[in-house]
Amino acid sequence: MQPNLTLYLVTDSTNIPEDRFLKIIEQACSGGVTIVQLREKEKDGKEYLELAEKVKRITDRYDIPLIIDDRADIAMAADASGVHVGQSDIPVRHVRRLLGNEKIIGASAKTAEQGMTAKKEGADYLGVGAIYPTTTKVITKVTEISTLNEIALRTELPTVAIGGLNGSNMHVLYESRANGIAVVSAIMKSDDPQETARSLKEQVLKNFRSKRSE
Repeated sequence: MQPNLTLYLVTDSTNIPEDRFLKIIEQACSGGVTIVQLREKEKDGKEYLELAEKVKRITDRYDIPLIIDDRADIAMAADASGVHVGQSDIPVRHVRRLLGNEKIIGASAKTAEQGMTAKKEGADYLGVGAIYPTTTKVITKVTEISTLNEIALRTELPTVAIGGLNGSNMHVLYESRANGIAVVSAIMKSDDPQETARSLKEQVLKNFRSKRSE
């Protein structure tokens, strides 16, 4: 399955009350995000599943795929659209066997070799970064745009750039092979998530080389 990676929201619920968290996701979906990844590193399985079910009710209303970070079991229980795994998570081949061919599987890749392995094992898209240092709890290492381009070129998989991206700095990707951007803080910490999503999506559609050639 080929997901629309134009504007990929990765959630962060840190210090955000649940009602506000769900409202942000609702506003982001209304503003135009094309895919949502629920990422919860601290919640136990029951809490993660309960939140996933609430988020899925929102994304379903907007016909937007919900991806679960890392946890194939949560994705299966919530009937999410798929899973995203990092290099230290369950390998793509095992997730594919668990979820079948109808679900979306994304994988993080920092090298072309990692990307090729993910493709061989059944990944549908790749997340590449961090393009800039981030303020999230996830440990990141900056990835050069040239590396992103090499990964996209060699794997021929849709590629989403992630890491510290926002409306003022995404220009570094305009001539890259990225199919879209993944954002966390740009939307989760925005005073107006709906307008931020709308503006970010407009920039990607207008300026990214991969979008101009479609």
